[in-house]
Amino acid sequence: MKINRLLTNLCSHNLEESKAFYLSLFDFTVSFDSEWFVHLLSENRNLELGIIQANHELVPQEFNDLPAGMYLTFVVDDVTVIYERVKEQGYTIVKEPELTFYGQRRLLIKDPGGVLVDVSSPEAHD
Repeated sequence: MKINRLLTNLCSHNLEESKAFYLSLFDFTVSFDSEWFVHLLSENRNLELGIIQANHELVPQEFNDLPAGMYLTFVVDDVTVIYERVKEQGYTIVKEPELTFYGQRRLLIKDPGGVLVDVSSPEAHD
């Protein structure tokens, strides 16, 4: 079966806070915005991220709480730029930027809904 599209939808107990997090750190724009769902598109329109109200009727109740067993990775040109934005906005830093054993520079942050977000650069930057 051919895959036509892959859309990651995150559950959030505060849509506005989650939307602001992703808009302030990455090159997303709002494609659709309602009281229960937000659809974000990257500037080049090839990446999408959905955020849905965690207690909406479309989300089974057992999936309303914190995420488990997954994390989002954003590969960017320079982790330091995102790191500075994270500090300016006061978001939660899980692990400061560091060079990994596989040659990427990596920052771990937590989004407002508790999702672990890995921000990596293909190579180290000063």
